[in-house]
Amino acid sequence: MTLTEFNDQPKEATVSQLQTCCGARSWQEKMMAKMPFGDEQILISAAVDSWYSCSEADWKEAFTHHPKIGDTKNLAEKFAATADLAGNEQASVRDAAHRVIEELALANAEYEKRFGFIFIICATGRSAPEMLGLLNDRLQNTKEEELNIAMGEQAKITALRLRKILNEADWSKIKISQLTTHVLDTSIGMPGKNITVRLKNYDNSSWKIFAQGITNADGRVADLLPAGKLLEPGNYTLCFETGAYYSAQQINSVYPKTEIHF
Repeated sequence: MTLTEFNDQPKEATVSQLQTCCGARSWQEKMMAKMPFGDEQILISAAVDSWYSCSEADWKEAFTHHPKIGDTKNLAEKFAATADLAGNEQASVRDAAHRVIEELALANAEYEKRFGFIFIICATGRSAPEMLGLLNDRLQNTKEEELNIAMGEQAKITALRLRKILNEADWSKIKISQLTTHVLDTSIGMPGKNITVRLKNYDNSSWKIFAQGITNADGRVADLLPAGKLLEPGNYTLCFETGAYYSAQQINSVYPKTEIHF
């Protein structure tokens, strides 16, 4: 489907497609009010702006439309409208070792008990162990921080699902994230993989996490921010958990964390 076809189709069809992208009714209504969209960038910006202007109740409503990470058994029954999309996004979980599946289920139960909503992550392209590592890392955050991180992950999921629906649209000019990072371990001349990276901003006299990722096999985090989300002018820091990275390799390090302020 092209963007023109998306704009010109019957209202009922558009609403149905938007429902599969994000379960918050308020977001769907905001998007319908902004129709038609002039180009792909306007569409993505509208999706992000509409999402971040929703209420906390709206965000949590959207979260309830996702299956729990590791819980794929009843996927088709519970989430019929998005079963195919979510099932593909969690394909790596289905193929993971049973031990990892069990650990994901236990960690997600602990997460929901602690924060009051399920663990939300843009799972596409991530391995089950990588998601388990992110889940355990995010259990260390505050409830406020996790809500902000989960909001960002939902925005990524929404954009990804819009791309799948508009599979013939021109997405070439849309950046995945305004901010990216790349880690190289110069001691071995290799990418620094599986390093937790937290993005913080200085708000009300304290540093607060609002985005979090983990470096891939190439040492990169390419999607810290949702597509179309721009940082407001302010003070930020990228915190790299280098101590945990070296500890996992049984190497002593004098740097428990590495921070870049900007």
